[in-house]
Amino acid sequence: MPRAFTPKVVTGNALLEGDVIYLTETGDWTRDLAEAEVLSDEADAQLRLLDAQSRPGEIVGAYLADVTPGPRGPEPAHFREAFRRKGPSNYAHGKQEHRPGAEL
Repeated sequence: MPRAFTPKVVTGNALLEGDVIYLTETGDWTRDLAEAEVLSDEADAQLRLLDAQSRPGEIVGAYLADVTPGPRGPEPAHFREAFRRKGPSNYAHGKQEHRPGAEL
């Protein structure tokens, strides 16, 4: 029996900055997971992924990531995605440098 499709978002890394980005419902990119389009239909998710992959001047490594509903929008369903969106894993770089008290 096939596994049930779980909600997903299209994600990857911004070509120039390397930041984690997510595809929005309007086809734009956002760095905020709460603004990402949550895809609940497998065929639609595959089409959105193909669209993202056809934009190599904007994104690298596009793929579908599992999400779960949260109080402020979608939340990562896997540790890897939670880790990716926090940025570099030390305090001297990127997003974590600008967020006092951000947990690793």
